[in-house]
Amino acid sequence: MDLRLVRCFTVLAEELHFGRAAAVLHLAQPSLSRHVRRLEGELGTRLFDRTPRGARLTDAGREFLPRAEALLRSAAEAVAVVRAAGQPSRVVIGYMTGLLVTPAVRALRRARPDAEVHSRFLVWGESWSALRERRVDVVVGRLPFRTEELSVTVLYEEPRVLVIPVDHRLAGKEYVTLDDIADEPVPRFADEEFNAFWRVDPRPGGRPAPDGPLVANLEDKLELVAGGEAVSLAPAGAVRKGLRPDLTTVPLEGVEPIRVVVATRAGEEDRPLLAAFRACARTHLT
Repeated sequence: MDLRLVRCFTVLAEELHFGRAAAVLHLAQPSLSRHVRRLEGELGTRLFDRTPRGARLTDAGREFLPRAEALLRSAAEAVAVVRAAGQPSRVVIGYMTGLLVTPAVRALRRARPDAEVHSRFLVWGESWSALRERRVDVVVGRLPFRTEELSVTVLYEEPRVLVIPVDHRLAGKEYVTLDDIADEPVPRFADEEFNAFWRVDPRPGGRPAPDGPLVANLEDKLELVAGGEAVSLAPAGAVRKGLRPDLTTVPLEGVEPIRVVVATRAGEEDRPLLAAFRACARTHLT
């Protein structure tokens, strides 16, 4: 089976619109249509119903989608494993918003001038999948994220702050507690564990955190807070610099701090380059 056709299928299944999917794939729309028809011919069944608004998955398409995604993941993992075996002196370091890995990266390059060292920014919720799919070899990130099949080392703990508009009633206070924001809506997230941690939900005593809008990225969250629709909890390091001028922060007391960690795939933590980076991170990132 041609994996390029499978990729076309998964993108169209996500977009459900030939024009948008073609743009994502950098293809002409007629080319995408031909690829989909070819895949349907190979499988002997229709995967999409064409509609005036775009496309809709058939029953066969819905059955094929998770298997197609697993097929692409497996292929990507196979490529990454082979490349890693062929390039033992190459490492890709993933990192999250507000976490500076540069001192550790530079220290690793000095210690291992023979190595090919790269860094890669990871968006919300990407740490586990980036490691699992071998897009990165090590992650410097903030818990919580999925840790099954990973080896995790805690570097340090980071306090949390409250992010609010500059004209909010709590702006300028020395610190705040959860009681001060008991009735303030807090943005929601799709991941349940992430949601519970960052909203402190339920609150001490069992009261649920007030629901705010559902968000998928940092920019949307900050826009909601600036517009007065919600307040937000954030890592102190992530917003210490570069916070937009219509927002401010106040230290939040009485809540569990954030653990900043180094994570690798389980069983690979003793790879020489990964062990060397972990040592550099302990020395330069804490």
